[in-house]
Amino acid sequence: MNDDKNYVKRIIACIALSVIGLLILNALIMPALTKAPAKETNYSFFLNQVDEGRVTQVKIENEEVRFVVVDDEGNEKRYTTYKMNDPDLVSRLHEHGEIIFNESHQQNSLLINFLLSWVLPIVGFMLLWNLLFKGMAKHMGGNALSFGKSNAKIYVKAQTGKSFDDVAGQDEAKEALEEIVDFLHNPNKYADIGADLPKGALLVGPPGTGKTLLAQAVAGEANVPFFSISGSEFVEMFVGMGAAKVRDLFKQANEKAPCIVFIDEIDTIGKKRDGSLGGNDEREQTLNQLLTEMDGFDGKKGVVILAATNRPESLDPALLRPGRFDRRIPAELPDLAGRVAILKVHAKKVKTEENIDYNAIARATAGASGAELANIINEAALRAVRNGRKLVNQSDLEESVEVVIAGYQRKNAVISQKEKEIIAYHEIGHALVAAKQKDAAPVHKITIIPRTSGALGYTMQVDEGEKFLLTKEEALARIATLTGGRSAEELIFNSCTSGASNDIEQATKLARAMVTRYGMSDSFDMIALETVTNQYLGGDTALACSPETAARIDDEVNSIVRSSHEKAVQILRDNINKLHELAHFLLEKETITGEEFMEILNGSPADATAE
Repeated sequence: MNDDKNYVKRIIACIALSVIGLLILNALIMPALTKAPAKETNYSFFLNQVDEGRVTQVKIENEEVRFVVVDDEGNEKRYTTYKMNDPDLVSRLHEHGEIIFNESHQQNSLLINFLLSWVLPIVGFMLLWNLLFKGMAKHMGGNALSFGKSNAKIYVKAQTGKSFDDVAGQDEAKEALEEIVDFLHNPNKYADIGADLPKGALLVGPPGTGKTLLAQAVAGEANVPFFSISGSEFVEMFVGMGAAKVRDLFKQANEKAPCIVFIDEIDTIGKKRDGSLGGNDEREQTLNQLLTEMDGFDGKKGVVILAATNRPESLDPALLRPGRFDRRIPAELPDLAGRVAILKVHAKKVKTEENIDYNAIARATAGASGAELANIINEAALRAVRNGRKLVNQSDLEESVEVVIAGYQRKNAVISQKEKEIIAYHEIGHALVAAKQKDAAPVHKITIIPRTSGALGYTMQVDEGEKFLLTKEEALARIATLTGGRSAEELIFNSCTSGASNDIEQATKLARAMVTRYGMSDSFDMIALETVTNQYLGGDTALACSPETAARIDDEVNSIVRSSHEKAVQILRDNINKLHELAHFLLEKETITGEEFMEILNGSPADATAE
């Protein structure tokens, strides 16, 4: 029914636009095209030229006479003059038989004139506008005249194909959402006691943690219609269309209740209203309409609003108050057990060997999101195919971890022997400093094979268990480990290279956080000197102190890094023989494991050679 109405509207619009175009065509364009440029003259000049035999064509149109004169050189010139009351004009023209005479008002058919001037242009304009509307409809994803219609994708009766079994590593989030599923299954149980289900639930967390997957799993478990739309789809080029789309979305949801409405990236339209004159009126109108609609519908009908964002601090407070998005459900980065569960869920989609140690892979991927873990499983499967195997083994998974972290191996990179030696001492410097500190994570792997990320080598450390807190001693040990590479270069080659740029950046960042955020500085004690924004998108920081305090912060950071650097140099100087031995072993093997490194470090040179 709506399609028929839209089709009629389109036809009416085409006819109206065609008539307007036709009037402009007949009033302005056609006269200019049909009339050739001619010079005005008097009637006596016309008669003289006729008598002299110079006139070749004459056309009489209403009160105007248009004629063509040929001069002595044979050039044609066009003239026009007013028609006089001359009854002898026709006979005078017929006396000169060579003149082409045309009296248009006598010879032209009125019907043909009407068809050419009105009917055919109208048909042409209608075809043109129809093609234009179809092109706009394709470009805008629907009928060009259906502005204000919601573009939400509707998955009816669990067509999402997802359930809570497909979600791993988010046990707390699933537990909070199970109550919503139970309400959609048994609304009377809650109505009998007088309880109202929260109208909205906000899923927050870093990218790749499964916020959209959780919403789809809720719809799959509840077996109800699932409306999915992105916040950016409310943003239109026409003012007021975003608010109209919100109204249409909630109208459809109320018609199909019980159902779930999922708005992804809601921060696109839900940003704080600052009240400035230069604000985005269209976005604020859309937000106001969303707030109004959430207040207007009855939660007992079973319409649940789910939204996802990784910028919760940017949302308007009115959107987060009770009665709108009552619940805030965090989807954080998974812990060790969560990573193991996620790896096993994604590993079901590929063929693997039976002796896969998912715990080892999970320990090597601390801080990885669910999407990154899924990518690791996929990379492992691709590597198995490249190597001609039909099953994924442990080495495929270990290599895929390195691919995701540091990129693919640069097998064709040509590095001189001198630079390879510097890189080997640099990496062993990291590992040796880490191994000689009790608060540092154990060394898992050392390699000097270049990677596509730009790393010429790296040292991988893996904690034995999951850690949620960082002590001051661990932070200082980590900074000392980061300075170990540069310290080895200085100690062995009496010089330094650009290879430590990333180490310097990480060490400075950690030292600054110790001073400004962690309260681990003796000079400032427990004072927050820095604020963090966008905690789920990298955590941008901004100093909240005076310029004088900022200068003191710089001095304190410099002191921490300098003392850690001196500590690393002293450790390497005390173990100079092991530094040479391990560097030469790494140059020969290019890649060594943590076990091989510790055996050489704790054993004798003879044992290492035998090994």
